Amino acid sequence: MNLRQQRIKRRRDGSYKLDLPDDERTLLASLPGQLQEVLEHQPDDPALRRLFPPAYPVDRDEEDEYRRLMGDDLAAGHLQALQVLGATAAENSLTEEQLMIWLRAINQLRLVLGTRLDVDEETSGMLPDPEEPDADVRTVFIYLGWLQEQVVEALS
Repeated sequence: MNLRQQRIKRRRDGSYKLDLPDDERTLLASLPGQLQEVLEHQPDDPALRRLFPPAYPVDRDEEDEYRRLMGDDLAAGHLQALQVLGATAAENSLTEEQLMIWLRAINQLRLVLGTRLDVDEETSGMLPDPEEPDADVRTVFIYLGWLQEQVVEALS
């Protein structure tokens, strides 16, 4: 992966050209389904906590009411963004709206992976030791951070 190469470019017509190799597209098509599975079947998984931060951290009753009223809508928004990423990973061109949704989905994936990996500011960009048991997951986390940067740059 050439980290200096710009992979997402804005076209004159306002669409965005994606210059991603097949292996990256395959990864981007597979990750949303994995997170969807967790969201739909393991909603209490601790790795999801950053996707659903508390709105009322000091008032449990207010927090419970907020979750009752908004929980399904929040989850539906996450699932919709993941579905768009998975469905458009093979596309060569995206609209601005689709690319904004990619940004949301990539962020969701990074939040969950970062939570699972217990990433902090000091370790977020460190390349993993290939001997570490979670080296592959950490590499995906770093790749998604790089791709997120590419999306932000293209949208700027």
